[in-house]
Amino acid sequence: MAKSVKKSPAAWATSAWAVGACMAALAGSAQAQDTKLVLGMSGWTGFAPLSLADKAGIFKKNGLDVEIKFIPQKDRHLALAAGAIQCAATTVETHVAWNANGVPIVQIFQMDKSYGADGIVVRGDIKSFADLKGKTIGVDAPGTAPYFGLAWMLNKNGMTLKDVKLTTLAPQAAAQAFVAGQNDAAMTYEPYLSTVRENPAAGKIMATTLDYPMVMDTVGCAPTWLKANAKAAKALTNAYFEALEMIKADPAKSNELMGSAVKQTGEQFAKSSAFLRWQDKAANQKFFAGEITAFMKDAEKILLEAGVIRKAPENLAATFDDSFIK
Repeated sequence: MAKSVKKSPAAWATSAWAVGACMAALAGSAQAQDTKLVLGMSGWTGFAPLSLADKAGIFKKNGLDVEIKFIPQKDRHLALAAGAIQCAATTVETHVAWNANGVPIVQIFQMDKSYGADGIVVRGDIKSFADLKGKTIGVDAPGTAPYFGLAWMLNKNGMTLKDVKLTTLAPQAAAQAFVAGQNDAAMTYEPYLSTVRENPAAGKIMATTLDYPMVMDTVGCAPTWLKANAKAAKALTNAYFEALEMIKADPAKSNELMGSAVKQTGEQFAKSSAFLRWQDKAANQKFFAGEITAFMKDAEKILLEAGVIRKAPENLAATFDDSFIK
């Protein structure tokens, strides 16, 4: 029978230090093994839970080393094609357009639905879409959510983009130019749409996604990266859902962190986020069960009419994978 040995206090201290050092080494090893991922997005309010997951350490907790890059929507697919980013947050119809135009991406979870956060602002004398005929509208480039949104609204009112004059301005610039007195109308989104909400003398909001519910955002990843990093994709999805839980549990701190990413106060951010709905796991499962396919089929027609795509994707089912939200 082995004899037990009584350790001196110094020996215990040495042992404790050794255990601590071992744990620290293991922790360092785990951190070194965090999957690196570059994600492209913009300052759109609906993407903010990703900024929260970054700033609150939620990505790190899930074993991810995520670098968020703010890239204009019109250029995000170029970064994806070049391998500069592995995943991107953007609108559903943009995923359709990228796939149709030779830049494959697979949607893995839905982030938000706009409830008045995207809209068209017009001068006071414009009463309807018919009054926009021949007028100049500030809107982002083809292949972006504002461009699609404008095409969608015009389509639903018996018009096309050919009926108006377009001047290319990014969402923030479009709102600022409109408030400064330039152009007859502008298509923009939060937090920039609130620039007009706060300056009613400049004009009015004629229609938003409350009237035309067609803005919804998803996160997608390059197929080759996704195939090689399924666990990381699952961790990214889980991190998003955890960020939503944090928003519910501590809204003040969450709004402050999310607002800081777009140079807003927590209070300002809370106001702009009131015009959208972030989508939890249950909402995601419902969306991917059928809503996404129905919307993409409808969006294809508008994209073709607007000249954003020349042909529809061969297989819409290949543009999303719902296994990560299970």
